[in-house]
Formats: sequence, structure tokens, C-alpha cells
Amino acid sequence: MTCYEELKARGLIAQVTNEEEISNMINEGKAVFYIGFDPTADSLHVGHFMALCLMKRLQMAGNRPIALIGGGTGMIGDPSGRTDMRSMMTPETIQHNCDCFKKQMERFIEFGEGKAMMINNADWLMKLNYVEVLREVGACFSVNNMLRAECYKQRMEKGLSFLEFNYMIMQSYDFYYLFQHHGCNMQFGGDDQWSNMLGGTELIRRKLGKDAHAMTITLLLNSEGKKMGKTAKGAVWLDPNKTSPYEFYQYWRNVGDGDVLKCLRMLTFLPLEQIDEMDKWEGSQLNTAKEILAFELTKLVHGEEEAIKAKEAAKALFVGGGDMSNVPATQFTADDLTDGAVSILDLMVKCKLAPSKKEARRLVEQGGVEVNGEKVAAAAASYTSDDLSGDGLMVKKGKKVYHRVHM
Repeated sequence: MTCYEELKARGLIAQVTNEEEISNMINEGKAVFYIGFDPTADSLHVGHFMALCLMKRLQMAGNRPIALIGGGTGMIGDPSGRTDMRSMMTPETIQHNCDCFKKQMERFIEFGEGKAMMINNADWLMKLNYVEVLREVGACFSVNNMLRAECYKQRMEKGLSFLEFNYMIMQSYDFYYLFQHHGCNMQFGGDDQWSNMLGGTELIRRKLGKDAHAMTITLLLNSEGKKMGKTAKGAVWLDPNKTSPYEFYQYWRNVGDGDVLKCLRMLTFLPLEQIDEMDKWEGSQLNTAKEILAFELTKLVHGEEEAIKAKEAAKALFVGGGDMSNVPATQFTADDLTDGAVSILDLMVKCKLAPSKKEARRLVEQGGVEVNGEKVAAAAASYTSDDLSGDGLMVKKGKKVYHRVHM
């Protein structure tokens, strides 16, 4: 099976502009492709996972990835898939986020001479002359066509700022610039980026002639990919300080039955033949498939040692017999206590089980918190240093979030 055929078999390709030429370039290792990442936070999340895995697969086949960090476009904000306007970030915040991205991406792709590149579009977008852009780039775009793009239509009701209206032109210019200065001949993006990417392909052809080679591909199920990055109260981050390896493992361990095989195909590097065999599994065997998914993805992001620890912690909590020391834990000191005790609300905030005492109170009053197997009856509950000594307390939030508290 060729590289391109495998991408299709894994459900990663949705639309292309020229499938025969694109498949040949990928299979022959001649694709220099970019995927954009807007630095809106200081960590990537699992919504970026599909793109990172795709970059890794293509690099393994001899193609060259470009991780394009949107330091310039991040100053505006992409209206695609949004109903409100993003807040604008300072250059210092954007640079910090870019640095964090690089460290996380290095777990997936190899950077260096002749290998993957990380490029910030602020390097050229921030230097552009407005009048020159209007003359050289703006003349290539039809406002009527732009307004027909789905990413703009959904914003028209609430109001689309002129600032955001320029995003398509800026993203198109990125491809044009990368094509000219880095030999980039292919761009990947989610299905909500299709109009923006076609704009880049068209700009290259109009400026450089019809024979210019610029290919466009969209990833399948990008909207689901973005949803994968969200939980009820926030994102599932790749940064272990934001989402612990255990929490990351448990996120994938708890995917729906109907999603587990899809995730195994798209996000892991297990052979398709092995995954196809799992397609026959039913009942309790689906839990085994989920454990395989969780382990493989945790290993990919956090390393095999952390994946083993997360698996052991899950075994200790849900099956018994595992290593309880690997369960997420917070150690308290005397300074964390008031008059020798700590309230359940302060305890939950300290352990990051709730972002605030108000949210902790809501969880307790709704019956969503247990300590050592017993439901916490009141928000006024507190625990002494003796309670936290020895094995400490096992706090359970909801149905599946466990946290050990000890002195």
C-alpha cells in the first residue's frame, strides 16, 4: 500500500485539487507541505493531534513538513468555525506560545537541515506594505466569491469585521510566500479551511502562471478533531502540566464505542491489518481496544514510561492490583492547612479538580464529589492533617476522575 493510499484508508483525506498529481508527489517523497497552527495558547491540544500525526506519517515517507506558526495571522484571528471575534494577543505572548509549540512538535516530527521546518508567518506578514498588498494581492480576490465562503457566511449575522475579512488574503499569501521562498508545493488543513486554501492555490496560479504547481488537501473530520480537544470544562492539552499523562490516558480510554476504531486508524501508527482485526471485536473487547488506543497515544505524546504509569494507575483504580502510586496525587503541607484542617472546596482547587471554590461548591452540592468512597454531603466538609496522613484521601470527581491527597 502506498503512503497516499494508506492516508485514505485511515480516513484522513477529504478533498483534493488534483488527486493523481498529489498522490504521486506524496508517494515519491517530493511533497514540501505546510500545516498552520495559530498560537492562541501555550500548548497544543488533542484537536491538533490529527495534523501532527499526519505530518509524522508524511515525513516518514520522505516528505518535508513545514509547521507554519501563525504569529502574524494570530494578530488578527481566524473567523473560520467561530461565531465571535478572537481577542488579539501581544507579540510577546505569541512568541512564548510559538516556543512551547516547537517543544511539543518535536515529539512528532524531526526538525533540522533538510528535515522539518518551523516558520513564523510574522516574518513576512508584519513587513508588508498595505498599498502593495492591495495592488499585488487584493486584485486577485473577488469580494463576491469571498462572501460565499462558509467561514464568512456564518459570521455575517453577528458582524464580520474588516480585520477578520482579511484573514483569507493573509492565509493565501502564506502559501504564495512559502511556495516562492521554501519550495512549498502542498498545503493541508481542516475542512473549515478549504476556502482559504483554495485562495492560496489560486493566488499562486494567477501570480506565477497556470503551470505553477500548488496542491491543496483537506483533512477529514476536522470539526470532530476540534471537538476532540474539548471536554466539558476545557481542553485536553498535550502539555503534562495542563493535562497529566494519566488524565490524557483516561480521555482516550473513555472515547465512545463508535469512535475507537476511527481514532485507532487516524491517530495511531498500528498496522491497518491489526486495526481491521479489532473491527470484529464486540462487548468487553471494545474496552481492550480503548486501552490500546489510550496507551499508544499517551506513549506518542508523553513517552512509553509515562504511558505505562498511566495504564497502571487506571488498573489500580478500576480493576485493582495496579500501582496506586501512579494515580495523580497532590501533597499537602502544614502551610496548606488552616487551624490544622483544609476544606473540601480549598482541597479541590489546590488539586486542580475545580478552577474555583464556586465551581467546587457546585460539584459538591450536586453530589458529584466522593472522598474515600463516600459522597461529600456538604460544602462545609473539611479534613484534618490526620486524615491526610498515611495513604491520605482518595477524591473522586464525577464518575471517572480520581485524585489522591496526602501529607
